[in-house]
Amino acid sequence: MDTVLGARLQTQQRSSQNGWETSLWSSGLGMKLEAVTPFLGKYRPFVGRCCQTCTPKSWESLFHKSIMDLGFCDVILVKEKNTRFRGWLVRRLCYFLWSLEQHIPPCWDVPQKVMESTRVQKVISGSAPAGAGEGQVPGLVKKEVQRILGHLQSLPHPFLLRLFSWVVLRFLNCLFLNVQLHQGHLKMVRKAAQAGSPLVLLCTHKSRLDGILLPFVLLSQGLGVLRVAWDPHTCSPILRALLRKLGGLFLPPEANLSLDSSEGVLARSVVHVVAPPLGLWTGALAILRSLRGWRGRRVCVRVHLAQPFSLQEYTNNARSCWGSRQTLEQLLQPIVLGHSTVIPDTEKEQEWTPVTGPLLALKEEDQLLVRRLGRHVLNASVASSAVMSTAIMASLLLFKHQKLLGEFSWLTEETLLRGFDVGFSGQLRCLVQHALSLLRAQVTVLRVHHGDLLVVAQPGPGLAHLARLSAELLPAFLSEAVGACAVRALLAGRVPPEGPWELQGVELLGQNELYRQVLLLLHLLPQDLLLLQPCQSSYCYCQEVLDRLIQCGLLVAEETPGSRLACDTGRQRLSAKLLWKPSGDFTDSESDDFEEAGGRYFRLSQQSRCPDFFLFLCRLLSPLLKAFAQAAAFLPRGQLPDTESGCAEQLLQFLQATAQEDGFFECADPSLAIRAVWTFRDLGVLQQMPSPAGPMLHLSPTFASQQNQKKLEQFIRQFICG
Repeated sequence: MDTVLGARLQTQQRSSQNGWETSLWSSGLGMKLEAVTPFLGKYRPFVGRCCQTCTPKSWESLFHKSIMDLGFCDVILVKEKNTRFRGWLVRRLCYFLWSLEQHIPPCWDVPQKVMESTRVQKVISGSAPAGAGEGQVPGLVKKEVQRILGHLQSLPHPFLLRLFSWVVLRFLNCLFLNVQLHQGHLKMVRKAAQAGSPLVLLCTHKSRLDGILLPFVLLSQGLGVLRVAWDPHTCSPILRALLRKLGGLFLPPEANLSLDSSEGVLARSVVHVVAPPLGLWTGALAILRSLRGWRGRRVCVRVHLAQPFSLQEYTNNARSCWGSRQTLEQLLQPIVLGHSTVIPDTEKEQEWTPVTGPLLALKEEDQLLVRRLGRHVLNASVASSAVMSTAIMASLLLFKHQKLLGEFSWLTEETLLRGFDVGFSGQLRCLVQHALSLLRAQVTVLRVHHGDLLVVAQPGPGLAHLARLSAELLPAFLSEAVGACAVRALLAGRVPPEGPWELQGVELLGQNELYRQVLLLLHLLPQDLLLLQPCQSSYCYCQEVLDRLIQCGLLVAEETPGSRLACDTGRQRLSAKLLWKPSGDFTDSESDDFEEAGGRYFRLSQQSRCPDFFLFLCRLLSPLLKAFAQAAAFLPRGQLPDTESGCAEQLLQFLQATAQEDGFFECADPSLAIRAVWTFRDLGVLQQMPSPAGPMLHLSPTFASQQNQKKLEQFIRQFICG
């Protein structure tokens, strides 16, 4: 592909500078230039609101009322007006003068705050486990704390920090066209910082340059110096001394000992108070790679800041949302094997968070609180991430859409309608051309009659890369995709999958049946994909899925003979029985109301655009579901027992070999193989047993029979649309 496209570009560049652009869309457009904007009407969608259930006060008070009217600022655009001085020389030295005027907050009281912390005081009083500091007089302990703090960091040197910010500013201007930051997001974070409590930033890293970019953005906007943890073994003593002056942290060796070690108790207590880790060494390496690969092509960068919230408010309210939970094996295995048809009225307990030393030191209740906080933050960070043009183009190519220009504009508008932001704007033709140029290694461009070009995805491993890009679009359409796959499972036993759309539209779909299929699929899908907020029940999400299917026009209400019209609320006794539940608390006393609501029926809409949209939604989840189905077929061929990583590697090789036969390379991805192994372990298909070499995965006796393996594969394949 690179050879063909490169030869065409070289030939056309000799004749015209814009030859490829004009020949790509020579017919069908005329002189009309359609523009794509990241707005719906006048305003841009706001993303990244905090949870209204767990943090209602923060949701209201830390939200900027005029955020829709505010635009973006370029944090690396520094001019004469950004300094206190004016003149010809100032315009040439504005970067340096701006860096000298940066405010560096003082940190003189850090040792005193560490000494007054609860954890260090426990060590001093002897209430902590035996170790360093126990039985020592407070004066000696204070000297030991100062020694550990001296190893960790020194007071930041203001001049070095300003010099460093000037160097980074010069570098970022050479590398990027601009670094965008929403002014409304910035005002919310500044308002939270003015409350007096320390700010804790949790980052979802999209690039290796984040370790350099994020500290600069925070320092340049007056939000303080971000503390960054470094590995002391990778730096010389001179470099360590310099990095400490720039705010770097170096963990003492005794802080890395196991929790049951009698040494390093005081060091771990100090580190627990002052050192959140953020790898900066990878950012430095990324700078070198960027400079080496830089050929004059600069890009734009956007930094998203979600709405801040009070951690104290969250801890006070989050525990009230906890209900009964069961494992995936308890919820789904009896239904998969046909031993039961009733779905338990509980939530799924599935935690894939790695259990590290600091997490083990907490109580079980606090561990659960931290894990669920992580899900809240991950939900907000994914919602804040803008959808890029490559994700939209990859989806269109992967699902074989014919009209790229029209479908690209339509899919962008649908993404904005669902409250997600997009990271591009401009003329439609230029956007499509730019996206195709970025994906040129995975696509083939064929010239057809009248100068038009046919763009198709290359068959082979490159489809897995397109699937990874299209997965970035999944959060925006996840509810509709889950609903479409549930409808597909409901119709699987009634009409053939290859049957005409009109035949499928004849079938009546009961609301209870839809709820059941949605619940089964929700339990099957990993929580890190669904990103449901812990305070949201599955039954509330079922109603949300159904509402989304109705709103997008895929389902229409069907009035059965003798039933009350869905819009007739005059004869409903709403004071006694509420048909629609305002919250996720479905108790036994309300189960009758829930069953009454299940008497409604729906049909698939017969609008002309519905079949393609339904297929598009189903295929968004196809890579993951097909990976699960292939994992079920892999069970009799796997060399078990094996380690978790070894089992995932075996499955990946099986997925790659199967893709060579059927041509479906989208599921031949290492991340999907790992998710399949983890899901089968939680489902009870694979059992983890201890061994001298470490935990090993065995095939459980229940799924040792081919009959149960076939039931598992059929259960998964009912949600897959061909």
